[in-house]
Amino acid sequence: MNAPLNTDLSRRDFVKISAAGTSAAVLGGIGVTRAMGATSGSDKIRVGVIGCGGRGRGAAQNCLEAAPGVEIVALGDLFPRQVDSAEAAIKKFAAEKNLNQPAMLKFSGFDNFQKVLAADIDMVILAAPPGFRPTHFEAAVNANKHIFCEKPVAVDPVGIRQFIAATKKAKEKRLAVVAGTQRRHQQSYLETIKRIQDGEMGELVGGQCYWNGTGIWFREKKDWLANLSDFEWQCWNWYHWDWICGDQIVEQHVHNIDVMNWAFGGPPVKFVGMGGRQSRGAIPGNIWDHFAVEMEYANGARVMSMCRHTPKSTPRVAEHLVGSKGVADLNQQFLATIKGARPFNYSGPTPDPYVVEHTDLIRSIRANDPLNEGEQVAISCMTAIGGRMSAYTGREISWKWLMEGSKLDIFPKECKPGPGVFTKVPMPGESELV
Repeated sequence: MNAPLNTDLSRRDFVKISAAGTSAAVLGGIGVTRAMGATSGSDKIRVGVIGCGGRGRGAAQNCLEAAPGVEIVALGDLFPRQVDSAEAAIKKFAAEKNLNQPAMLKFSGFDNFQKVLAADIDMVILAAPPGFRPTHFEAAVNANKHIFCEKPVAVDPVGIRQFIAATKKAKEKRLAVVAGTQRRHQQSYLETIKRIQDGEMGELVGGQCYWNGTGIWFREKKDWLANLSDFEWQCWNWYHWDWICGDQIVEQHVHNIDVMNWAFGGPPVKFVGMGGRQSRGAIPGNIWDHFAVEMEYANGARVMSMCRHTPKSTPRVAEHLVGSKGVADLNQQFLATIKGARPFNYSGPTPDPYVVEHTDLIRSIRANDPLNEGEQVAISCMTAIGGRMSAYTGREISWKWLMEGSKLDIFPKECKPGPGVFTKVPMPGESELV
């Protein structure tokens, strides 16, 4: 059995750690010059992974497949068994694909991200639970690393502002930042959204977007998990608390909300939402299991955003857009159609967008023309957060207030083994708008 973790780390320490990681990188000869040095297709790009759960392992494999000369060289996660599992999965994948894959450094504990960033890497994959993302992202920028950053990028407005500030710093340093919003790298979406933005459907007047699924995993505190502190156990079950996952509307449904922002050319101007917790029963956690949010865009068009986790229900993960001259339907299974004055039915190539997003990132690094999707993904994550806040409180809120006025900061100030953060289920009429 794994012993409980014993690494202490406060949020205040993150700044010091980030600076230390940067110093170590520079002293080791792997600062900005090293990171930007991979400019030809034959040069190696050495990659670290922070967060070795399913998405972290998947992203590492996608990255290896995306371009020649990529190596995963460092792995970090709060839990040692996640690091070991990722190491085994990456080795197996590389062998099956006949790819060169050296031995990997392995780090665990709450400070694993510091150690990965201090390693000899050019690029880092950030795939830890979302609540950690603003701090990990800021540290990666300070350490002069190119970044593949999973969504969502924060769980509250304070975290979004922290992320946006670091994104601007990454631009100044000419560091590449690509987000895990893979629809932005999927050809069927790219061609359809271009037609919409070129006016082939007329003015957008409304739409709907959905992530309706059947449910998620839960891990009871037994067997080896019984040895964890409550805080560590919550990190293992990160999807079940809003302070670490953001709730489903932020963690999952942000993909569909991002498509709406993309099509409309920006975020909504206001939100009004509702939802609740009905089917999760006695499963611990404070997240809801269904949301419905009306988002009003700058031209007056209204979009209905809907997501839920309901067992034995009919799934729907898709987007529908209504224009004055046509309608469009999209999903990640390469459905992309426009019906109306200028009909369109996508029938082109269908490469895996989870791989293409890494191909685009690596190409931009090697061309010394770094992509930076940081602010774009932050705006879509803030849109999802705004919908959640409106639903939790029962209040209509504006984008301007969300960006400039909200002081909501729900991520713990200290991250260490110890008592859990068991916030109660949000209740409209009781939950305050902060």
